[in-house]
Amino acid sequence: TALMDVKFGNKLERFDAHAFGECKSLERITIPLKDGMITNDNTFLQCDNLNRVDLVEVNLHKTIAALHFEDWRNDMNEEIYSINQ
Repeated sequence: TALMDVKFGNKLERFDAHAFGECKSLERITIPLKDGMITNDNTFLQCDNLNRVDLVEVNLHKTIAALHFEDWRNDMNEEIYSINQ
């Protein structure tokens, strides 16, 4: 069975390089909205079908559709900064 949708809770601290590398069936992932969650641009390398990332915080649920991973780190840092203000 192919991994298509995965959800992580608030206790997850980070993903390291290639955590989901070449997981071609992955379409959606839910992760906590935390600084430093993604430690490497290759975390989702060749996840060609990944088209939805849900960022979850205690009372916050935000969906980023059609996410562009090259811009993702900057977008995530901006979101975290605005939440922490």
